[in-house]
Amino acid sequence: MNFDTASLRINATRLGDRLHELGQIGATADGICRLALSAEDGAGRDLVLRWMRELGLSVSIDAIGNVVGVCPGTESGPPVMTGSHIDTVRTGGYYDGNLGVLAGLEVIQTLHEAGIQTRRSLAVAFFTNEEGARFNPDMMGSLVYVGGMALDAALSTVGIDGATVGECLERIGYAGQEPCGQPRVQSYVELHVEQGPVLEAEGFHIGAVEGVQGISWTEFSVLGVSNHAGTTPMRLRHDAGYVACAVAHQARQIASEMGGNQVATVGAVQLSPNLVNVIPYKAVLTVDLRNTDEAALQLAEQRLHRFARDIASAEGVTLSSRQLARFEPVDFDPDSISLVEATAKNLGLRVKRMPSGAGHDAQMLARVCPTAMIFVPSAGGISHNMKEFTSPADLEAGANVLLHTLLRLAS
Repeated sequence: MNFDTASLRINATRLGDRLHELGQIGATADGICRLALSAEDGAGRDLVLRWMRELGLSVSIDAIGNVVGVCPGTESGPPVMTGSHIDTVRTGGYYDGNLGVLAGLEVIQTLHEAGIQTRRSLAVAFFTNEEGARFNPDMMGSLVYVGGMALDAALSTVGIDGATVGECLERIGYAGQEPCGQPRVQSYVELHVEQGPVLEAEGFHIGAVEGVQGISWTEFSVLGVSNHAGTTPMRLRHDAGYVACAVAHQARQIASEMGGNQVATVGAVQLSPNLVNVIPYKAVLTVDLRNTDEAALQLAEQRLHRFARDIASAEGVTLSSRQLARFEPVDFDPDSISLVEATAKNLGLRVKRMPSGAGHDAQMLARVCPTAMIFVPSAGGISHNMKEFTSPADLEAGANVLLHTLLRLAS
């Protein structure tokens, strides 16, 4: 490009309006519920697809339901891609995932209005089932996109409601015809809310994300003996609920003892028969372990599984486990990280290099192309919650960093 783009800025009002409009789809008293491939997700997809087509993007939908809109450059070749996801957890907010997709559209519209066509094409994508709230694993669409999961395995995945991914894609009209992994990508940059408290607490406007923590999701199932809560002596019990609680407590202990970036969460527990005066005969719980260091994450896994086996043996119950998701830590491209950092500084914004504690589609794209992420603050560090909030000024700042980062990469 032979013209000055330094003063170019996105339209913050338009971005905010689109975030609000998308946020009305699936809105409930508890937040926004657009579980992957639900009717609500389908309606959200329809809206974003309409916006893509109104911008003149060439839209493709692949066999796992990933949607990519491409704005052609002056030269042929793989596009510079941005994007994220629009599916939510059951109690989601306005910004998680949605910001990355809609800010990408805002960048395209800003360039259109300024009469700018980049040398490389620009692509905006939203990937299927990033959250993993209905189907495991999370980041499924982007994982299939980069070849990390077979399409047939993804389509046959059974959700929490008994439906398969393939069935649901057909039902909402997003079982696309394009092969997965197209188009090939020159580079990828994802804008996202931090979903944590660090940027706000330390007074930074922008996070230049260096990588994503490794993630280990395990489901433990415990089978014991159901019996009377009052007449069964403690020494004669085979209490599945007790073992589940002990494993949950141990997960927290491991994270506390290891310190650093080790975290542990027990997010789901089911007891059967789930009655106040009956010893549970069955317990199912999930444990989410994360760490930026792969060796440390493996150590946490080993400690947890060893403890679970020992406590189950001592209680005389049967223990089984299955892995729901497992991703190693991901380091992003050093040059791309530096570009995000320099771009933010050039816009007069305070920027911090930092890891991501949450998983993102960017960690999958990092397998196939140079990748970076841009974080903006989350008020109070709250996300996956209807109170999720990022100020309009921070949304605008992040979108402007995305704009100028993409401009640089596509030029």
